[in-house]
Formats: sequence, C-alpha cells, structure tokens
Amino acid sequence: MLQAATASEREQGFHVHLEDADIAALMQALLMSERRIQRLELSSGAVWIKRQGTEEPRWWGKLQGLAGRLLPYAFLRPSPILSPVEMMGREKRRMIEFRDAGFTVPAIIYSSDTAIVLEDVGETIQGIIAHKAVAGDPDQLLVQSAKTLGQLHAAGLCHGRPHIRDFFLKEGRIGFMDFEEEPQAVMPLASAQARDLWLLFLPLSAFAEKREETLGAAYRGWAANAPQATIDELRRLVRVLSRFLPLARLIGRVQMGSDLRRFIVATDFLKNAVETDAEAKTFGKAGKDD
Repeated sequence: MLQAATASEREQGFHVHLEDADIAALMQALLMSERRIQRLELSSGAVWIKRQGTEEPRWWGKLQGLAGRLLPYAFLRPSPILSPVEMMGREKRRMIEFRDAGFTVPAIIYSSDTAIVLEDVGETIQGIIAHKAVAGDPDQLLVQSAKTLGQLHAAGLCHGRPHIRDFFLKEGRIGFMDFEEEPQAVMPLASAQARDLWLLFLPLSAFAEKREETLGAAYRGWAANAPQATIDELRRLVRVLSRFLPLARLIGRVQMGSDLRRFIVATDFLKNAVETDAEAKTFGKAGKDD
C-alpha cells in the first residue's frame, strides 16, 4: 500500500508536495513496474523509485559471508540478511538518523513496505567528476567527501558502503544516499567506521587526478574529525589487508584489473598513512615528555 511521508519524516523535511496528476503517475509506476531503480519525470521534476526484493543476492555478499565465517576479523562480517520489508524499513530508519544528526540526505516523497520514492538530487560526486561538471579542482570534492565521512563518524554514524556514486553535492555540502547496509549491527562501531574509510578510498584511488596529494589530503581531512578509536581500528584493518598485497601484486603481473588496482593502491596508501600518523603522534608525545 502506498503511503505519504510519515509525521516523523515530514518533521525532518522529508516531504515534497505533488499534484494529483503526479500522484496518479507515481502510483501507476509503482504498480506496473518491478525494476529495482527507476527514474520518473513528474511536473515538479524527476523522482527516483527504489525497490527491495527484486534482485538475487550479489556474489560479493555471498563471498563476504563466507570470509566472515572462516576468518577471525570483525570487519569482514556482512550486514544481516533481512527480508525486503525489513530492508526497506532499515533504509528509511537510517535516512532519518542521518537527517536527525544534521547530514544531507534525499527527501522521502512516498514510501511503501518494499519501495521508496526519493527526490532527484542531481549528479552524484562520481558523475560530477566524470563529466567535469565542477569549477576548479575536482579532486577537492574527493577530499571534501572524506572529510564529511569523518564528521559522520564523529557523530557516531556509519554509512556501511560508502562510494562517491552514493554521495552528492547540495548547497555546497556532501550528501549521502543508499543506506542498505548496517555493518555496526554485526561488529563494533569503530570496526564498521574503519571499513567505511577503506571502502571510500577504493574509488578515491581511481578518480583522484593528483593521487598522492589528494589521497593524503583526504586522509588528513577524515582523521581530523574521526574518533581516535576508529583511527586505531583502521590501523589494525589495513595491517591485516596488507598481508594480501604481495599476492595481489603477483596476480596483477598476469592481469591487473581495475578492482585489483584499487585494492593495491588504497590499501598500500592507508597502511603508510596510518603508520606515519602513529609515528608522528608517538614522536610528539615523546617531545612533550622531554
């Protein structure tokens, strides 16, 4: 059954007025289509329909579940598998949590048990960079994305699967969407946040034009805001992942795919960054003791 935004959602600004003809078109689209993601043009502008329960579990989720059972590392555990109704409820709940904490998310226009209708937020950060639709240095959007993720972590939140295709720019602020995962339900929050940063650095390592400079600024921007417990957990995470770097480089000599390259670059960079950060703090503390 289609329902308007709830009272809680309206109080948080999750409401967009629709004309009668738009409501009719929206209801028809919800009833006649089963596509997971669908864009619909209305008189007031475009909206996006997102459905749950229309696709098979992804191979990555299955592999992650297997790895989480076999290896003693919390950050490998997959988010709980839920029913389509529970998945949609989780996504709406997390959007409200982000908005309550002061972060930018798309407005919810309508929702049902297994579908949600969101405002069109325009180009994603990935789209803006790919289409060169930004004045000035596009790498600054990558740095801003990492900094905002650090602020998110400082607020006690975790995105779950951060990627610049799920970030957007609104009124100069980085916004977030796609809240299907909730890793903090199966691991400590610090572990989930550390994994957030590593996952974000995978696309950052591919899209940054000035790679070393931009990744360095992105890490510093995140670390300046992130909790110390999360930074410490990131250090443990990348130490574990870096054990696979020799094998990854060996495979890369035969076939270096884009995913493998991102893993190598992001993991190697973060390993060096957290070690340098730790050494600087140790040196600074020793200097004060003197």
